[in-house]
This record gives sequence, C-alpha cells and structure tokens, in this order.
Amino acid sequence: MKNFKNRLLFNCYYVLFWIVYFIFARLFFLVYYFEKTQELGFATTLKTFLYGMQLDISFAGYLSFIPFILIILSIFIIPKVILKVIKVYTFIVLIFITLLVLIDAGLYQAWGIRLDASLLPYLNTPELMISTVSTFQLVTGILAWFFISFVFIKLYQKIHNAIIPKITFGGWQEIPLFLILTAALIIPVRGGFQTIPVNQSNVYFSDQMFANHAAINCIWNFSNTITHKVDGSNPYAYFEDETALKIINKTKNKLLTADTDSILTTTKPNVILILWESLPAKVVGALGGEPTVTPNLNKLAKEGLLFTNFYANGDRTDKGLPAILSGYYPPTVERIMRMPNKTRSLPMLPKEMEKLGYHSSFYYGGDMNFGNMNTYIRNAGITDIIDGSEFDKKDWNSKWGAYDDVFLERFAKDLTGKQKEPFFKIALTLTSHEPYEIKGEYKFGTDTHDNKFRSAHSYTDNVIGNFIAFAKQQDWYKNTLIVIMSDHGHTAPKHEGPYFSPKKFRIPMLWLGGAVNPNIKEINNFSSQVDFSYTLLDLLKGDTKKFVFGKNIFNQSDAQFAHYTFNKGFGTISKNGVFLYDYVSEKAILNEGKNAAQLDSLGKAITQNAYQDFLDRK
Repeated sequence: MKNFKNRLLFNCYYVLFWIVYFIFARLFFLVYYFEKTQELGFATTLKTFLYGMQLDISFAGYLSFIPFILIILSIFIIPKVILKVIKVYTFIVLIFITLLVLIDAGLYQAWGIRLDASLLPYLNTPELMISTVSTFQLVTGILAWFFISFVFIKLYQKIHNAIIPKITFGGWQEIPLFLILTAALIIPVRGGFQTIPVNQSNVYFSDQMFANHAAINCIWNFSNTITHKVDGSNPYAYFEDETALKIINKTKNKLLTADTDSILTTTKPNVILILWESLPAKVVGALGGEPTVTPNLNKLAKEGLLFTNFYANGDRTDKGLPAILSGYYPPTVERIMRMPNKTRSLPMLPKEMEKLGYHSSFYYGGDMNFGNMNTYIRNAGITDIIDGSEFDKKDWNSKWGAYDDVFLERFAKDLTGKQKEPFFKIALTLTSHEPYEIKGEYKFGTDTHDNKFRSAHSYTDNVIGNFIAFAKQQDWYKNTLIVIMSDHGHTAPKHEGPYFSPKKFRIPMLWLGGAVNPNIKEINNFSSQVDFSYTLLDLLKGDTKKFVFGKNIFNQSDAQFAHYTFNKGFGTISKNGVFLYDYVSEKAILNEGKNAAQLDSLGKAITQNAYQDFLDRK
C-alpha cells in the first residue's frame, strides 16, 4: 500500500510540475508584452490564467502519458532505472518546449497570433528566421532558454530526489489501478466530461484579443494545429488552376449584375438574422414539404419574400456559419471554423457591416466553444455576445443549452423599445438539434427519430412565430429586414434518393419586415448560403470584393446555381440539372437534366478552387 501511495504521489507531482511550468510560461508572455498587459488591467490579466488553465491542464495530461506508463513498469523493473528514463524524457521535452515558448513570444509581435503550425515552413530556412532578429535578441533569447530550462530542471530534480528513495518494487495488484489512472488522463486531456473537447474557444473570454491570446497555451496550440494540419496538395485538382477559374467565371460573369433597387424599401435597414438549427425544406409546407410541422413559418412565408430554391452549403453548424457570414464553401472534410489560424483571414460580414455603420451582436443559448464558434465570432469583429452562460441552468436542456423559448425571450427583451440604429443582430437557435429535448408536448410523438425531429421543429416554429409577433409591435420593425434561415441541411426526415441528394441540403430562407418590398413574394433563383453575404452587402452598397465565392441571388440568369459539399464529394444544382459527385469512388452519384455535363465541370472547378483557397490560407 505504501508503494502505491508513493507512485500515486509521484504521478500527482508530475502533472503539477507541468501545470506550474505553463503558468510560468503565460506569466513570461505577459511580462514580455508588459505594455499590452498593462492595458488589460489586473482583473482581466488574472482571468488569462483562470481561463488558460484549461489548456494548461490538458497539455499537462498529454505530457504525463509516457511517465504514467513508465511508472507502472517500476512495479516489476528496477525503479531507479525507470525514474531515470522519466527524468531524461522530461528534460528533453522541457528544453524543447522552452525553446518554443521563447519563439512564440518573439514571433507574436510580428504575426499577431500564438505559435501554431505556421512556424513549420520556416524550419526549412532557419537562417531566414535568425536574420529577422537582432544579435542582442538572439543572444538574450539563447541565455533565457538556458536559464529557464536550468531553473525548471532544478525544480524537477528536487521532486525526483524526494521521491526516488521511496519507490521500490511493488505488487502485481497495483498494475490494474495504475492502468486505470493512466487511462483517466483522457479526462484532463479533453477538458472534462462535457460533449465538446477543450479547444481554443474555451479560453477566449474578452473583447480584447490580446487577453484571449495570452490565455492560450502556446504549446497546446502548436501541437493542435500540427495534428490538424491538412496535406498541402489538392486532391480535388481536375483542371489547371486557370482553367478552373475560367469555368467558374464564365458562369459567374452572367450572374453578378442584378436589379436590386426594388428589393428593399430603405437604403440602410436594421438586419436581424435568425439561424434555425437543422431545418430542412422537407418539413416546410411553404416549400412543398410536410404541411403541418411549421405552421407559423408557412403563414409568414405568405407575408414576406420566400426563396424557394435556396440551399445549405454543408450539413453542420460549423460549416454553415462560415458559409453564411464569410461566404465560404466548406471544405469537403476539414472544418475551417475549427482552425483559428485560417479563419482569421476569412472575409467577415459583420466587419463589412461595421464599415457601413452597423453594430453587430451574436446570440446563442449554448456553449460558444462548440466547433471553435467563439473564436470565429470574435474574429468576425463581434464583441457583443450572449451565450449559454447568461442563462440559468434550469432553463437548459440536458445537452446543448437554453431552450429556444427562453433564448428568444432574452433576444426579444434586448430588442424591446428604442434601439440604436442601424443594428445587425444574429440569433442561432439550438433546441431542434439532436437529441430533440423540448418543452411541452411532442406534437408528432417520440416513437421514431423522425417524429422527434418533427416535434422539435414544431416547437421552435412556435417560438419563432411568437418572436415575429413581438417584432411587429416594435417601432424599429418598419425599418428592419428579418432573415430566417436554416444553418444547414439534414437527413431527417428520411428522403428518397441518394443520402447526399439536394433534398438533404435544400433549406428555407425567408425575408420579412418593413424594409422588404411587399410586392415581391417569391424568388425562385437557385442560390445558397455563400451568396447571402454578397447579396446583402450589394443591397446595402457595401464592399463585396472579398466575398469571391458569392453572387447576387436576385440575378435572373438561367445560369444561377447552388453548390454544396459533403464528405469527399459535392453537389451542384441549377434550373436545368443536378450533378452529385463522390471523390472516393470517382463516380457521379446523381446525374440528371440537360445541363448536367456543365454542372459536372462547374462543380469540380468550384471544389478545386475553394479547396485550394483553404490550403493557401495561413
């Protein structure tokens, strides 16, 4: 039992050693950028440690796996030998990590980001890296590397020397216990028992980006971006790059001009964007879907401007948000929203709206760390954020966050009375996400997955109907455009045809409010989420140049199209055909209509071009 306690004590000390090191590393970074730290104030500076602790503990867990396994071997192999191996491992890792901590501090000033995989290309030309720093910086950096490494080596030796005499051979019964303890490291590594593993978004807490950056554990960030780094080649390259662009531009050149003067009744309306979790056209009666699931939306469709051939570009929220707010096609496998090193360079609708005088807000009733949403939204320039932490836990369902009725009541409360105009507010619902936990009666029952899905959307439909009724009573409504849009397509309810058929990706988009021309009732043009930012900015006389994948939805050309992606495949659809392609089998999944051959080329060109853009973003 005594040996068990000593081994357990060593494991605890080992994890604690690395946590202390990472706390020091954050302190070093804050001191290195002392002027920026002063601007944060004491309370915010303290929070960088509190929030950053999540990633510190996570990476301490990663580093502890090998020593935890080795300590098991000390039960039946000479303990002194095992502990010496652990010491050598620790010293090597410590010296390497200290070098990265110093490089991170040195590069932050120029790059404005914490250390990530962007460093790797520079390792091929270390002389260029060295040439960017002065001799003084180089010398002081090397001295700091030796000094910091020396101090923590000495600290570890104290722990080592205190423990080594106490650890002797043990009994076989200890092995299962320490195996369980080693396996349990997965808990701190993933940040606890929550649904979403810890990521950079967990430590983003401030409107001041330097505070968020300071909270990041640079070693965790570096390792994470390396392990999530995509291969540099483009597996979807079917054409020469210039040829692909010509195919795309040949179509888009027919689309970019549109008569937009008659769409809105005012030049600078308020904009409210309601993103409805997982709503497909299949359950929207106004779009030819099931007639009884969304009665409020069906009724509102008769009052506003309904887009009847509108498509999601992906099938998850972390694909939908960049499509909607950045006009960016989701990569076929990767999710750019999970890669802060890439999303920071994306075009952002809220930033362009800000240039037009709009103040932007984002509302979400759940965990903003989902899919790195927090990082993405803050990079979009939005500082006014309401998330699940603003809601009492009694108003949460068991998995995702606040029920939609509570969430939209808060949204409405913040919109009550006189508002500073123009405003741009985004609300993302969540109750209609699996596992479909709602308040009140399940209108379609709970006997099947599809019926729970229908019931959840019926519940959210009622909630949104109530919000629109509230909005109509507000003074700002007459000068407001309210957009109701699904964040992505869905497989439920089951549909005929291929799994990735357009039926999965067709979604509703409805424009309401006093700012919408009441004489226009339907837009039948084919379009998708990536066209939204471009179209809205075009209507508001904003800058659309950065939204290179978008086009104006209101153009009447027969060449209008929608393009969506799925796992290693795409679908491209227009008035005259549909083409679905699978890159794994290198075969068409669906090939229909007189325009299918052109859509084949167009879809492959878009996929190639968009993925190359994804690869090129640093």
